Amino acid sequence: MSNPWEEISLDDYEKHMSLDSVRQLQALDSIMQMQFSAYPVETTAVLGIAGGNGLEHLGTDKFRTVYGVDINADYLRAVSQRYTQLSGVLECLHIDLISETEKLPQAQLLIANLLIEYIGYGAFQRAVLQTAPEFVSCVIQINTDEEQWVSESPYLRAFDRLDEVHHQMEEKALTAAMKEIGYSLILQETYPLPNGKALVRLDFESKE
Repeated sequence: MSNPWEEISLDDYEKHMSLDSVRQLQALDSIMQMQFSAYPVETTAVLGIAGGNGLEHLGTDKFRTVYGVDINADYLRAVSQRYTQLSGVLECLHIDLISETEKLPQAQLLIANLLIEYIGYGAFQRAVLQTAPEFVSCVIQINTDEEQWVSESPYLRAFDRLDEVHHQMEEKALTAAMKEIGYSLILQETYPLPNGKALVRLDFESKE
């Protein structure tokens, strides 16, 4: 069976994420600006890049190579068309992070925003080990409503199948999983959202 993310249109996803009642697209845009500028790196991999939200903050004077990774080939095509100014720097990679981890390239910074929820801690550990970054910066969603983790919106039906792959996230569990593979927590910030949910940014550094 296909991964649910291969069936969700980018238009539905982005319209849902940018609603005033959700505002996750806007929050992630500003967070990614900080993620791109936080560390002295030249290469980064963005896992679950979707439509490329936040890439406008990417300085081509700083980054030599940026890998955009997603399971949805349509999303990657949209990214390539939207960010032609990143030609020669941005490389889009069609990879299933659960079954094709070995295809991931190495990068100094790994960014994974609202992705770990859909692959689980174990798959994320394997992705980190394969990428071997110095720094990992990720955003997870914390929910006050256990039953309704996708915010109410006119586009809700587009996400019906996500229950099949969704994992509830918890800061301490992610920090413990990262510690198991040699990464220590160096930053934790919380960004409240309109409907009782929050985004939590957790950054890690390799201990090696």
